[in-house]
Amino acid sequence: MSDVAAIDQLVIRHKELKKEISKIIIGQDHVVDQILISIFSGGHALLIGVPGLAKTLMVNTISNALGLEFKRIQFTPDLMPSDILGSEILDESRNFKFIKGPVFSNIVLADEINRTPPKTQAALLEAMQERSVTVAGHGYDLANPYFVLATQNPIEQEGTYPLPEAQLDRFMFAINLEYPTYEEEVMVVKSTTSNHKPVINPLFNAQEIVDIQHLVRRIPVADNVIEYAVKLVGKTRPKSDTAPEVIKQYLDWGAGPRASQNLILAAKTHAAIHGKYSPDIEDVKAVATGILRHRIIKNYKAEAEGHTEDSLISQIL
Repeated sequence: MSDVAAIDQLVIRHKELKKEISKIIIGQDHVVDQILISIFSGGHALLIGVPGLAKTLMVNTISNALGLEFKRIQFTPDLMPSDILGSEILDESRNFKFIKGPVFSNIVLADEINRTPPKTQAALLEAMQERSVTVAGHGYDLANPYFVLATQNPIEQEGTYPLPEAQLDRFMFAINLEYPTYEEEVMVVKSTTSNHKPVINPLFNAQEIVDIQHLVRRIPVADNVIEYAVKLVGKTRPKSDTAPEVIKQYLDWGAGPRASQNLILAAKTHAAIHGKYSPDIEDVKAVATGILRHRIIKNYKAEAEGHTEDSLISQIL
């Protein structure tokens, strides 16, 4: 199949996938889109929202619809790296045997990732970047495809360990979950308080997801689109000559080169699922907020004057 035919096919299958997910997940359209773009691009996503917005249910539903293996890790202050990666035990014949941890899955939900100390958070670092883990000096490859979808509660910060910038940068998207609209909430209450439980049919398999990731990488991008993405990221850096006054005034740090790479990858996927064979500047703009919001650091002046990351990004867009 040619790449053009594969993209046409992807548009149809993406619509079917969204329809399947909407059997259980009502509304949150933009959130589902960003998670799917992240998965089809081979990136990880961080979901930020208050309790009760169906973050876990959403990840579970998406993994079922994609036909992928799913494991959930509840991050707590006493969680150890071995609880994530696995550990070696002595078997009956006195030989060491490796018991795999929950990180060995296609989709890993790291629930409330900021509740665990940095040592345990760091256990995910190698897995997210290298797609492999090292335990007792032995390297183990992870499943392919492999995604970490982490959740974080933005309101309750007592007893939490904020994710270090190095780890935040490994997430392709930071996705804010909002409260549902009145109409959506009525539908949620109707569907969750009855006996009817919809069944999610797997529409993809692991190999098809890997093929889509390769397809996305093969999509050509015009030089002016790449230059736009790199300039956009450059504008977030307060010490850059191209940074607008508002950025110099309110930001301490801007986004690094990984943001430029992710902007182009996500723009390719965004273009493909909308039936375009090459991304344009509009595709970059469509994914920019989710890719940049966790990579910029505001200063105290921005905090004091009530500027959010999203409002600052919209000013440079």
